[in-house]
Amino acid sequence: MLSRRLFIAASAGAAAAPTLPVDAATPQVLRIAMTAADIPTPTGIPNNGFEGYRFLGYTAYDGLVNWNLWDNRDKPADITPGLFTEWHTDPKDIKRWICTVRQGVKFHDGSAFDADAVIWNLGRIYDDKSPQYDAPAAPIVEGAVYMISGFEKIDYKTVAITTSYPFTFLPWLLTRILMASPTQWEKVGKSWAAFAKAPSGTGPFKITKVVQGQYVEMVRNEHYWDTARIPKLDKLVLYPMPEATTRVAALRSGQVDWIEVPAPDAIPSLKAAGFFISLWPYPHTYPYVLDVTKGSPFADLRVRRALNYAIDRVNLCTLINGTGIPADGLYTKGTPYYGDPKQHYTYDPKKAKALLKEAGYGPDKPLKAKIMISTAGSGQMVPIPMNEYLQANFKAVGIDVSFDVVEWGTMLVAIRSTPDAPQSHGDQGINISLSWVDPAAMFRYYDSKSYSPHGFNWGHWSMPKVDKLLDAAQSTIDKAEQTKLLAEAHSIVVDQAPWLFIVHDLNPRGLSPKVKGFEPAQSWFVNLNSVSMA
Repeated sequence: MLSRRLFIAASAGAAAAPTLPVDAATPQVLRIAMTAADIPTPTGIPNNGFEGYRFLGYTAYDGLVNWNLWDNRDKPADITPGLFTEWHTDPKDIKRWICTVRQGVKFHDGSAFDADAVIWNLGRIYDDKSPQYDAPAAPIVEGAVYMISGFEKIDYKTVAITTSYPFTFLPWLLTRILMASPTQWEKVGKSWAAFAKAPSGTGPFKITKVVQGQYVEMVRNEHYWDTARIPKLDKLVLYPMPEATTRVAALRSGQVDWIEVPAPDAIPSLKAAGFFISLWPYPHTYPYVLDVTKGSPFADLRVRRALNYAIDRVNLCTLINGTGIPADGLYTKGTPYYGDPKQHYTYDPKKAKALLKEAGYGPDKPLKAKIMISTAGSGQMVPIPMNEYLQANFKAVGIDVSFDVVEWGTMLVAIRSTPDAPQSHGDQGINISLSWVDPAAMFRYYDSKSYSPHGFNWGHWSMPKVDKLLDAAQSTIDKAEQTKLLAEAHSIVVDQAPWLFIVHDLNPRGLSPKVKGFEPAQSWFVNLNSVSMA
């Protein structure tokens, strides 16, 4: 069993918070402690998963398409025009998208954003012969937006993007393509490492200081193109703090104003001390992605279902102080895409044992598997104690699960690799937080065209019927038909159990009472433009 130290209630003295620089020049300074072990890359292709996009992406950069994080908080966030003001498929070719480039926008360095900048940034990701190609970072975007096969400038305000196959969900994925300044890249010596020290985007905040491994400072962009969303804050400071107890100690002591994912046992005492705990549903799932290739125990459907019936999700959610809700699919029940699966994975150890026996496992032949888990990370909740709890559930039905404990960055590399690649460490599963922020989520995780390393289907599970349903969904612009097809596909996915479905996170964060104006969206991302400090 792994140590339970991370689940002990935090107090002001539970962990020594780092000494942080103090800025008393203005009350409009917000200091945030992230779960990341290091500063996400500030170049417009942030690493560290969606936490990187949350704090070093959409703060300093805009996407070709942006997320609407300020309307309809009772529904998952939708998209809104960003640096593209409009987009539509070519009437003659559904694979070709005609996109209108926003005019009058400037990068933080003062250079103009235009159609040429769009093409240049697409070359950074998709053209390994271009001088600006960013080999370490490009797979972060290309791994999710891998259907783009070509792009061209039509005129000064129009760009065409072509996909390899019909893909009507493309606008949602264009949120992942952020625009960095070609002029600044040239100025710093045509080096992304140098650009990281002096970044330039078009976003509502400007990055002014990067101290690697310690903190990033940003200031308000007074000339942001969306005047209604110019931030109220004068300065934003971000700190990497992977230990939950350290983050809690920093919040209690007043060294930061906002922490991501407080230690669950610390939540009651934080509330009693006057801190605000934000909980809000968002399109998140926390599974084991299972290797179903030949030779893995999870190639057997009976074993996968046994795993899903073996865990007590309700008690697990109690253990983490209500910061999650039970999951039995990619989507939450009641969402339009959930469908009507036949399997409902309640806690049923007797059924789990029966399925294992049917698959040939028992006391004389226990099922053994090794699962990659992280120490922390974007959306990873509190992985050590949660997995210890699951380990005990598995043991009770005759499943011997061991853990390969890695840092978040290592896991992100693994999930983009094949199950048999060295980066996957020979593990039979990966416990990674994943999103369903866009309608292409099932395509990304379960379609045969999304097999890693060219997609996020790490376990290489697929079914021809699901492929057919997903292909049909992304080939139509009829929303009702899309929903029907995706719901049918999800029903099959749940019944076939390519993952162990565990919980959906409720996005906990702890805020000082000085933080005003924050309204969480049903999104992995946050609107900091409305936040002020009392």
